[in-house]
Amino acid sequence: MITFGYKSRFTGPVRALAALAVGVMMVVSPGNAFASVVKIIAAFLLATGLVSLISGLRDKVNNTLPIMAVNAAVNISIGIVLFIFPGFVARFIIYLIGFALLVFGIMQLVTLFSARGVVQIGLLAFVLPAIVTVVGFFMLFNPFAESVMSIMAGVALLIYGASELLSSWKMKQAMDEYEIHMPKADNQPAAQDMADADVKDVEYEKVDEQ
Repeated sequence: MITFGYKSRFTGPVRALAALAVGVMMVVSPGNAFASVVKIIAAFLLATGLVSLISGLRDKVNNTLPIMAVNAAVNISIGIVLFIFPGFVARFIIYLIGFALLVFGIMQLVTLFSARGVVQIGLLAFVLPAIVTVVGFFMLFNPFAESVMSIMAGVALLIYGASELLSSWKMKQAMDEYEIHMPKADNQPAAQDMADADVKDVEYEKVDEQ
């Protein structure tokens, strides 16, 4: 069963809540939504960069500071650039949103199809990511005015958020069922040890040959 993007129980709901928040903002305020989205992304990158740096400083013993410092430097640098030039980046944000919706929609469809043999999945669970995928592909061509595309992107993000919540719930059920019916290979040595424990040593006496 394919669980890409759903191995952690929290990544799906976090993606869904982020999409719903951005989607509401783009629908309610389509005029300056793109610049606001860029600033939100910039703030997120700055926050993750600082967290990476602090984590690296706290975990010096494991020599993770160089890796975390590089990661922090990249995130903070990109965040600063986005804050300085939000208008320039906003011109391309619609394409990034379209690409993200296309990728995440396909990812949802693939994982849900793979989970069909484990749990029952209704038609709605497939319809929502299919809509997200089609809209994401359509947005890559950016055929309408900015305000129209902002509302369209916002509605698509809202649909994706709802779809992500549903997919996360279904994938949690599927992974739980899979773990119940497919015991891990680690249990096999334990079973073998129990079988060996049932074997008793028999005392014997050596008979001298005449």
